[in-house]
Amino acid sequence: MDIGPKFPQSFDPYVKLLLDAMKHSGCAVNKERHFSCEDCNGNVSGGFDASVSQIVLCQNNICNQAHMNRVVTHELIHAFDHCRAHVDWFTNVRHLACSEVRAANLSGDCSLLNEIFRLHFGLKQHHQTCVRDRAIRSILAVRNISREVAQKAVDEVFESCFNDHEPFGRIPHNKTYARYAHRDFQNRDRYYSNI
Repeated sequence: MDIGPKFPQSFDPYVKLLLDAMKHSGCAVNKERHFSCEDCNGNVSGGFDASVSQIVLCQNNICNQAHMNRVVTHELIHAFDHCRAHVDWFTNVRHLACSEVRAANLSGDCSLLNEIFRLHFGLKQHHQTCVRDRAIRSILAVRNISREVAQKAVDEVFESCFNDHEPFGRIPHNKTYARYAHRDFQNRDRYYSNI
């Protein structure tokens, strides 16, 4: 009997919004085609393989359902960026940095609860600091570059990418905000249909 984390069902508002946004952008996601569960080295929880448009979930490093939901959300943000922005993942570290900033900012990676579990809290502008740090760590996990090069790339794109909240329209600090963002996303086209 398998008691491990399951693929987030439609009740996870982050995943639901991202799947709808992908479909709306012409990049519908098929669970069987676009997701792969594998054993991974180190402490990596997942990744987005742009060469085959597939999200890899590291089944040996995902410890519970909440963690699974965050990993899927984080990687779906990369997939969304790949679909809408034609990211040059392999040669342009600034493109990678921008998507990592967006994923850390919008996926819940830097939520207050997660930061308390990591024993990181209490600093002014802590959310921005967390996003910056996690983006740098993610870049270093996938590229063989120095910390200085990764940090420079994040610094160069941080302001514009941190303020790009698509498709959420806002930073979804918790599931309630994500549900509101999903409702707003579903109603976007309705406002312009009678013009």
